[in-house]
Amino acid sequence: MAERQIMNQEDIRRALARVAHEILERNRGAEGLVMVGIYTRGVVLARRLAANLAEFEGTEVPVAALDISLYRDDLRNRSRPVVRPTSIPVGIHDKRVVLVDDVLYTGRTIRAAMDALNDFGRPRQVQLAILLDRGHRELPIRADYVGQNIPTAVDEQVTVRLVETDGVDEVAIVRRPEGRP
Repeated sequence: MAERQIMNQEDIRRALARVAHEILERNRGAEGLVMVGIYTRGVVLARRLAANLAEFEGTEVPVAALDISLYRDDLRNRSRPVVRPTSIPVGIHDKRVVLVDDVLYTGRTIRAAMDALNDFGRPRQVQLAILLDRGHRELPIRADYVGQNIPTAVDEQVTVRLVETDGVDEVAIVRRPEGRP
């Protein structure tokens, strides 16, 4: 499979710093925010964004980890989903929740995450922060904060690698071999 890097460590750092500033500007500070990362890489990115918010604003923002495995609409098509523990350390009722994920593609993961959030309370507002938007939406979902827009072909896969999970910070596009979904 052919792979080409489209973001390096510095690109990712800059994108997350910009997104953190946009979150602070839109919300007039960090008060009342809760960062909710979607497993796996969304959790890592939520922690990094919260660290940026703390650095820029001097306010600690709670970070939650959300597992959406059992909320997916393709659950029947998956063999034995890996279920991770959801950890929401503070109540989200009447809070501004910033849902965080690495790549926005069809929108189905975000729909599942919003369904899962409803089991934990009713936020005042849900905002969406993503590292990459690659287009090809199947559902009418749009991110509030985007690190980078990456136009891709349907036969390409966007691979996000982060130090905490993969040992390196980079984003690559991988072209699938002909005839493979």
